[in-house]
Amino acid sequence: MAGATDVLTVDASGEGFALPAALVREVLRPVPLTRVPHAPAALLGLANLRGTVRPVLSLARLVGGTEAPPGPASRIVVVEGAATVGLLVERVARLGPGGGARALDLPALLEGAFAGLARAAPRAANLALPEARPARAAEALALVAFRIAGQDYALPLDKVAEVARLPAPAALGGEDGAILGLVPHRGGLLPLVLPHALLGLPAGEPTAATRIVVTRLGAHRLGLVVDSMSAILRVGEEAVEPVPPILSRGLGEARVAAILRLDGGQRLVSVLSPAGLFDEATAARLATGTEEEAMAVSSEAGAAERFLVFRLGEESYGLPIAAVEEVVRHPGALTRIPHAPDFVEGAMNLRGAVLPVIDQRRRFGSGEGRPAGRIVVVTVEGLRAGFAVDAVSEVLPVAAEDLAPVPPLAEGGARLFDRVARVERGGRIILLIDPRALLDAAERDLLAAVAAQAATIKVAEP
Repeated sequence: MAGATDVLTVDASGEGFALPAALVREVLRPVPLTRVPHAPAALLGLANLRGTVRPVLSLARLVGGTEAPPGPASRIVVVEGAATVGLLVERVARLGPGGGARALDLPALLEGAFAGLARAAPRAANLALPEARPARAAEALALVAFRIAGQDYALPLDKVAEVARLPAPAALGGEDGAILGLVPHRGGLLPLVLPHALLGLPAGEPTAATRIVVTRLGAHRLGLVVDSMSAILRVGEEAVEPVPPILSRGLGEARVAAILRLDGGQRLVSVLSPAGLFDEATAARLATGTEEEAMAVSSEAGAAERFLVFRLGEESYGLPIAAVEEVVRHPGALTRIPHAPDFVEGAMNLRGAVLPVIDQRRRFGSGEGRPAGRIVVVTVEGLRAGFAVDAVSEVLPVAAEDLAPVPPLAEGGARLFDRVARVERGGRIILLIDPRALLDAAERDLLAAVAAQAATIKVAEP
């Protein structure tokens, strides 16, 4: 047992340092980290340490040294005090008398690198979300669009529990052409269905873009394996047309409940109905769960909050799904707006309305130098704007117990985030964005002026 004067001696930047043993909670192997954009240099990221989100700092950077690449001996030392943090060190040398190791004044180092770290004010006020969309959008139909064999399909958003990555192909199997088999999912088993077979379309090999759209058949969940996620759409009822009677007699078209006409009729999206995808016999085979399982699914659906997960560079971030109006493809070229601020990439024509597009990749410090793939359309305090992102990866449900406030970091990009989500896969953490913080008050004023200016400019259809 450590004595009162014992220290934990660790190595960082080629030097030995002594930490009071009484402050050390535990020593762990390195875990995956989630980077915080524009954070102080000493903050490596956030980690899920035994179910609690903690900041992980580089001890070498804290003391002004040079950080060595992580090696087999690298460890995270969790220390507690006014703020509980993890310190990444090159090696843990010994526990006992300090010897010639340099004593650390950890509170002073933290105060210097993270002003206000230990005395940050409670963030509860930041957890309230603004109105998700203007009143005109409240009547719109929300759908999740995806690609199957080169064609666009969609499901109503209220029929989609989540969009997730496909497990390893080796987990798939089954004699039925449409039913691929079962995969573990959130503590249970999820039947995977190949919609290509149901729609009479060819199916290729899974790729990195392949996704599972988790929907429900009655009270039971099933996963549709689609080629890629396309967009989140919010359209008026005038864009929805019934399926032409002559098509409703075809093999694949019988599964389609409606047709969306987008982009002036140039783009057609087929809306699927989960109940219409299967005949009675197949539906009975899939709906084999117990009543208790159905109640658990219903409870899970009610308790979980859903987030749109998008990627910027190598990092993933989440926005509350209620704050997202829609997701559309980046048109590739935007109309430049004279004298616009640097953060305005340009403007695009979105179904007859001019939409300013913001390059948030600069603010997040990731994804620059590569073309954006998607534009996430959000409304921030009544102001509608698009945010250029590299890709949209999934719609993720997160239970209330897996949501946590961001550790109190008063510097840099931490102000953009109000919560983090602990995701069961690999213990990873996703930073959740406060929609109001995407644009500060000054930027909102500038953007309102830019939007008024853009309305006078001829913006080409994408």
